[in-house]
Amino acid sequence: MKRLGAVIVLSAVSLTGLAFVHPFGNPRVEPAKGLDTLFQGARMSSDTKRVLVTKCADCHSNETRWPVYARLAPGSWLIERDIVEARRKMNLSLWDQMPADAQSVLAGQIIHEAKSGDMPPLQYRLLHWNSELTATDIAALSMMETGAQQEASVGGSGDAARGKSVFDKRCTGCHAMEGDREGPRLAGVFGRKAGSVAGFDYSAGLKNSGITWDETTLEKWLSDPDTLVPDNKMDFHVPAAQERSDLIAYFKHQKGQN
Repeated sequence: MKRLGAVIVLSAVSLTGLAFVHPFGNPRVEPAKGLDTLFQGARMSSDTKRVLVTKCADCHSNETRWPVYARLAPGSWLIERDIVEARRKMNLSLWDQMPADAQSVLAGQIIHEAKSGDMPPLQYRLLHWNSELTATDIAALSMMETGAQQEASVGGSGDAARGKSVFDKRCTGCHAMEGDREGPRLAGVFGRKAGSVAGFDYSAGLKNSGITWDETTLEKWLSDPDTLVPDNKMDFHVPAAQERSDLIAYFKHQKGQN
């Protein structure tokens, strides 16, 4: 019995000691300042802030709560790995320091992930039973407002070179010019019938919309996809009118080169 007790104690000490090894990086070095310090200057509703703080900030900010089991290896390594990766993709502690256009891009990504059902990840939900996003939570996140304001419905003359920069910054998370990703390929999109890329899984609403992508329809789509086609899978829009004009010029230019 004494021998068994000694083995248990030795194992506990070893696991605790190994927790001081951080093979994936040490997210604990970032000082926590308190959940109430998040989004102090953010232009978003209190409901949106509540969801971000209660459902997202545990992994996606420096305000991680470290439970007891996070102090024992190898479980601590897996938790630290997930948090390091989560903060790399989105650290809400930095929100107030981001420029408005970066906030707008991140807001679109948050809405997309919330609607996809991929967040929080399964391993987190298994340990935190109340963490799953409800329909009310998703609705609150979908109404995120950033410092970037919706501009007039029509911007100035579009510039294809600027449009490529906007595409690289805002669109490549889901789209590529060549090859399908979460969204269909966009090479040749100008002048193409909506929902017509062979093999891509479009919503029925978009596939049957009868829309052809031109200056007018692309402007409406990029401004507010849900207004143009309520049944769609695009969770992102481009709030700045000039950026929409530049994107459309880029798509038009790409068509001319094909």
